[in-house]
Amino acid sequence: MDTATLTQFFMWCTIINGGLLVFWSAWLMLAPGLVYRTQSVFFPMPRETFNVVSYAFVAVYKMVWVVLNLVPWLALEIVG
Repeated sequence: MDTATLTQFFMWCTIINGGLLVFWSAWLMLAPGLVYRTQSVFFPMPRETFNVVSYAFVAVYKMVWVVLNLVPWLALEIVG
């Protein structure tokens, strides 16, 4: 596998996963009540706990996205 293929792969991974991150963050900011009502059907928990879990999920997803998608893509862009 050559550097150009890896660069394209990580670029698309970064775009797709970044889009998912923005999409989920937007839902949590713009319609938190709807998200809570929808998810509480499957996972009943108090609203405060749901807020903490949702914030933690977005934070962990963002860190994983940066480390496993964005940094490799930028490194390949610099090397290439």
